[in-house]
Amino acid sequence: MAVGCIHNDVETLLTFIDKLSELSFDVVVCPGDFTDNFLPRGFTRKDVGMLIVEELRSLGKPVFVVPGSWDKDLIDFFEQEGISIHGSGKIYKNVGFYGFGGAKTPFSLPFEPSDDDILHGLSSAYKKVEKAEIKIQITHAPPANTKVDLIHSGAHVGSEAVRKFIESRKPEVAICSHIHEAKGHDIVGGTQVLNCGRFPEGYCGLIDVSGHSATAKIVSLI
Repeated sequence: MAVGCIHNDVETLLTFIDKLSELSFDVVVCPGDFTDNFLPRGFTRKDVGMLIVEELRSLGKPVFVVPGSWDKDLIDFFEQEGISIHGSGKIYKNVGFYGFGGAKTPFSLPFEPSDDDILHGLSSAYKKVEKAEIKIQITHAPPANTKVDLIHSGAHVGSEAVRKFIESRKPEVAICSHIHEAKGHDIVGGTQVLNCGRFPEGYCGLIDVSGHSATAKIVSLI
C-alpha cells in the first residue's frame, strides 16, 4: 500500500487509518511530503514526522519511506528509525524496495535534488536490492512525460532521471507522488507506474505483485 503527500495533516490521517487497516496489504510505503510549510503551532517538522510514522506503524506492517520536497529535516530521522530507502534499499521476503526522495519545484523548497543527484541515488539504492526477485522503486518525483507528472496546465514536470532509471532497470513497479492532480496509473516499458496522490484527499495506492506480473491502482477511502 502506498500513502503519499500527507502534508502535516495528521488529523485526516487519524480519520482514515482505520479504513487503511481494512485493506489487504503486506508493506506500507510513503513516497514523501510528510510535512509542509505551515506546521501546527508548537510542533517541529520532526514532531510531525514522528506522529505520522507512529500512525503508519500502527498498521502492523513494515514501513519504507523516502523524503519529499518538504522533508529534508526528516532524512536523518527516517534513517535512525530504520525505515529509509532514500538512496538505499531493503529486501522484504522476495521483494526489493529501493528509492530516492525529493523533487524539483518552482518554489525553492528545502529538498530539491538535481536529476544527477537522483540518478546517482537510485543507482546506489538499486545495488542494495539487485538480488531480489521483484523490485519496486519509490521516488517522490514522478517519471517525466507520463500521465502521472501532468499539472493542470498540461505541462509535464516529472524527472527525466526517474524515467531513465525505470527504462534501464525495469522494476516491476515504480511508485511516486508529488503532483497531486496527476494521481493515477501509467506504464513505462513494462513497469507499472503509480502516483498515489494526496492521502488527505482520501486516496492511496494498492500494488499487487504475483511472480513478475504486477498491477497497480488508486483506491478511494471516501
